[in-house]
Order: sequence, then structure tokens, then C-alpha cells
Amino acid sequence: MNLLPRSLFSRLVLVLLGGLLTAQLLSFAIHMHDRGELLAQASGMQSAQRIADIVRLLDTMTPAERNKIVKVLSAPPLTVRLDRGPLSPPEAENEAGARAALFTSLLLRYLGDGRLVVVGMAQPGPYPGGGGGGMHRPQRGDGDADLTPPMMHYGARGGGLTFVAQVGLQDGTLATFDTRQLPATENWPFRVLLSIGLLLTAVIVVSLIAVRWATRPLKTLADAADELGRNINRPPLAETGPTEVVSAARAFNTMQSRLATYLRERTQVLAAMSHDLKTPITRLRLRAELLEDAQLRTKFGNDLQEMEAMVASALDFLRGMDNGETVRPVDVNALLESLQADLCETGGTVTIEGRAMGPYPGRPQALKRCFSNLLENAIKYGRSAQVIVDDGAERLQISIRDEGPGLPPEQLEKVFEPFYRVEGSRNRDTGGTGLGLAIAKNVVELHGGHITLRNHAAGGLEAVMALPRT
Repeated sequence: MNLLPRSLFSRLVLVLLGGLLTAQLLSFAIHMHDRGELLAQASGMQSAQRIADIVRLLDTMTPAERNKIVKVLSAPPLTVRLDRGPLSPPEAENEAGARAALFTSLLLRYLGDGRLVVVGMAQPGPYPGGGGGGMHRPQRGDGDADLTPPMMHYGARGGGLTFVAQVGLQDGTLATFDTRQLPATENWPFRVLLSIGLLLTAVIVVSLIAVRWATRPLKTLADAADELGRNINRPPLAETGPTEVVSAARAFNTMQSRLATYLRERTQVLAAMSHDLKTPITRLRLRAELLEDAQLRTKFGNDLQEMEAMVASALDFLRGMDNGETVRPVDVNALLESLQADLCETGGTVTIEGRAMGPYPGRPQALKRCFSNLLENAIKYGRSAQVIVDDGAERLQISIRDEGPGLPPEQLEKVFEPFYRVEGSRNRDTGGTGLGLAIAKNVVELHGGHITLRNHAAGGLEAVMALPRT
């Protein structure tokens, strides 16, 4: 199954948005990585500076004063202890060792190179009370359970690496510091996400407008080509826009002009031939009247009458292909009632159900010829005609149903072809020329609509015309 969109507009939008989203995700990943590195460096500098300040403060105090001040200063995210044994230097081969070496260099920068500084990193462990494992796990003395470093509890909840730094004071006392980043620095950067979201929304809107603007000429060209099949003399396309669009519009207008010229010349030739045939037919009719054999005279008269009917139908068909008639409001109700009265005078039965809500913008003579052909066919082949008018805001639908035997399904489309006649109930003996339905179809399509034939469920053949109002 093909999951790609079918329209060019959708495919261009998919390509643009896919590329944009990929670029934004890569940018965000790089940003998060760089941001993490910068936050780690900034946090390390701040922690190193604070440790250095505490060390200088402790150097100026007596041991008793130090114990008091340590209890005040020891609070997350930095805890201080004075009763911890010496730490072993970390291994520099792994990432933790490299980070510890960087933190050591920061401490030495703030404290001076003469200090004893040992720094390690511990991953907070799962045991109650928190704290790192291995060589940096804090050791508790007897009766000092309450002195468990608060930082260890904090680190267990927040996760991540914890710096364990041990600095020698001037009197040789070892001060141990446990420090880590604040949780707030590890949260998602919502301001950056909001900025990326706004940028993405703006680019999406601009992309949609740009793609629609770029593909609109294709839609205009497709609409014009579709309308050309119904109205060969439609207004030409505007030759404006980019060079490629202007070139395509000019080629389309040239093609339309050539087609219109060809069809007009062909129609004029055929119409002239059909018209000129009336003169020899009239002469033949006059000469047939001079025949002494009554039976032969009748045969000649019937053949000439059929020829005249064919010529008249051909002229009507060719006129139906010509859209030179002006479009104006047509009172469909009055038109149908007029045709109903005319056919009833000649013995036909026509009933009308429903009414048009208002005038229909069309070509009066062409519509009259279309309705007349359909009604005459219904009466000729189906004894009566039932007209059903269903009007709406977008289309006017007119159905004409007869009471005849209907048509085989495979012939419902063929009967619209010029000069096509169905054997049996619809044949030459009834006087038909095979152009009535072709004329009706041309007129309906000339108005932008469509006509279909179908066998009604209750019997008879039904012609359904849908004429657009917009």
C-alpha cells in the first residue's frame, strides 16, 4: 500500500516539514549536549568557588568553632564533614576520573597549588541514606548516624554524579565536601522548547502558504483543462506569474484557440452541407409528386421525409455544439409547462412534479431543445413522460421518466453517441435519427452539468440531468 500523499501540494508539504523537523531535532540534540556541558562547567566553577571560600573561613577558626560552623554550612547541595578519613586518588582513565581532575584544577586555581586536594566522583547508591559507592562512600562513626551527609540523601533522589572533594586545612585537618548540581539545572529548557515551537509553527505556516502559492497555477491549469471539455470558448488563462507558469498558460491558450478554430470550421462546413441538402431534397419531393404510380410516390415521399428529418436533426446537433447563445436567467418552470402544453396538444401525456426555486442562468433555446428532445423520446418510446424537478442551492436536477421497456444496461451510454439507434422498440421505423440524446447531452455539458440514463426500479427509462447553479 502506497502511504505517500497523492497530491503534489501534500508531497511538497511533507518534504518541507520532514526536513524542517529533522533539522530542528538535530539542532535541539546538539543544544542539549552543549547545554549539559556548559551547565556542568558552570556548576563545577560555582561549587569550587564556594568550597574555596569555606576552606579559607575554616582556616581562621579553632576546632570547636569549625564544628559549629560546619553544622550551619552543611546543607544540600553542599555538605561538609571534618571527621572523614583520607580519600584515595581516583583513576584518571575513565570519565569520572577526567571530571574529577577538572574539578581538582578548579579548586587549585582558587586555593593555590600548596593545598592538599583529592577529588573523586561517586554515583549515588540505592542504600538508605544515599551516597556513593566504592572508595567515596562516606564512613559512619559509632553514634553518628545523624551525621549522615545530607548530600547523600539528596544525590540518591536526584541521580547523577556527586563530587567528593577533600581539602587539607592549614593545621592538617581534612575537610570533606560532597557537592552536586541542583535538580533545577537538569530540567528541560522550556524557554528553548517554546522558542523552537514558535519557530517551527511560523515556518510551517510560511511553508504552507509558499507551497500553495507555488502549486496554485497547476490547479488553475487543471481546472481550465476540465472546463475546456465543456466550453471550448471559455476565457483564456491569464498569462501572468513566473516564467514557467506564463509559458504553460500561453501554450494552453494557443491549444484552446486552435481547437476552437478547428471545431468552428468543422461545424460550419457540416452545417452548410446539411443546409444545402435541403434544396435537392425539396426538388426531389416536387418531382416525386409528378410520379403517376401512387405506391412508388408514397415510398419516395417517406424516404424524402426521413432524409429531411435527418438533415434537421444534424443541424440541431451542430447548433447544440455552438455556445454562441447568450447566457441569461431562464424560467425553467415556464419552459417545462410550455413544452407540456405543446405535447399534450399532439396527444402526449406529460406530468410535472416539483418546481425550480428561481431562474436558472442558461441558454434558453439550447435548454428548450434539450428538454423537448427528452420529452419527445419519452412519449414516443414510453407512451408518457413524468418530469420531476429537484432544485437546490448548488444544482438543479430534472428527471424525465417514461413507461417504456427501458434499455439493456450495456446500451445506456451508447445511446448518447450521434446516429446510434437501438434495434427493437427504438429503431428507424419510429422516425428517430439517433441524434436526440446526443443533442441533449451536448446542451447539458455546455452548461457544466451531466446527464445519465438508468432503468427505473418500477419500470421505464429515466433520464437524470444535473445542472450546476454555481
